[in-house]
Amino acid sequence: MADVAERAGVSRTLVSFILDGKPGASEETRQRVLAVADEIGYRPDSAARLLAQGRSRTIGVLTDVHQLFQAELVTNIYPAAESCGYDMLLSANLRDHPESTFVESLLSHRCGSLILLGPRSTHDYLKRLAERAPTVVVGRRLAHVDSAAMLATVRTNDAKGMRLAVDYLVDLGHRDIHHVDGGDDPGSADRRRAYRAAMRSHGLADRVAVIPGAHNEQAGAAAARAMLDAGSLPTAVLAGNDRCALGLLDVFTRAGVDIPGELSLIGYDDSHLSDNPRIDLTTIHQDAAGLAQHAVRLAVAMLEGRSEADDVVLEPKLVVRSTTAQVKDPHSLAETTVFGAIPPESRQKP
Repeated sequence: MADVAERAGVSRTLVSFILDGKPGASEETRQRVLAVADEIGYRPDSAARLLAQGRSRTIGVLTDVHQLFQAELVTNIYPAAESCGYDMLLSANLRDHPESTFVESLLSHRCGSLILLGPRSTHDYLKRLAERAPTVVVGRRLAHVDSAAMLATVRTNDAKGMRLAVDYLVDLGHRDIHHVDGGDDPGSADRRRAYRAAMRSHGLADRVAVIPGAHNEQAGAAAARAMLDAGSLPTAVLAGNDRCALGLLDVFTRAGVDIPGELSLIGYDDSHLSDNPRIDLTTIHQDAAGLAQHAVRLAVAMLEGRSEADDVVLEPKLVVRSTTAQVKDPHSLAETTVFGAIPPESRQKP
């Protein structure tokens, strides 16, 4: 602005008035100032202007770039923020750095509110953070949220999602249903509890088997190898998320296990890869667009001082594809020839 004032031969205050569209300058002077601004490529710093007014129209978003479902959330957050007249600033959340490092970076760039996708930080840290900027946590249930404290959550009903998966497998005749959980990843504890509860509701408490894992392909692959080492496989496996399911699918198929003829497999998220024709994974669908829209709505509402619900829960859906099937009689299965299948006693670990 000082450069524009110097070249146009006017005061900086007058330049500010003209660029803000305020009266006080002749038409000739106004045109001269605008021409100089255009010539040197001047653009107003909207963030600084809003900061001077005590507000910001930038939403900071923290995401794990390795998680496919979070990428879909980000894709939907952009247009949702734009429709509200807000900008979005994105920061990666890397496992080998403290999460707070990336949060502080977003705050240092003048973000007025925050949307955290699957954060791993403690509840106490999130409460303290909300005292500094309105914060929306997506994909994780918190024990207590309070819109008055500027902390809100948007999530899927994971208990219902896991129940849908277990109910469907039981209806197909499965009883030996294992769950590869997500370890300490966000949402894993709720899905683990829901799996156990659903199994108990079908009188299958003695069949409950939780295999420690994580929300990635490596954990799924390791769980599949552990099941192959055990000598006998369950008839169905419920993975903590789609990435974990992909790891399970890869190792099982390489070992000659027929999916779904011998073992049914269900993921969770319904990420874009799950409906790839080469994968065609049965999974629990989360509404990425709905989660994103609600997250932005809450972030904007808190920033603008409007009251909203502090815990928005969306309903999941079961999406049936080709990795699940009716359970087969183990005796007839042993006599069935399946393309690419290897008899259990001849299988090699991948």
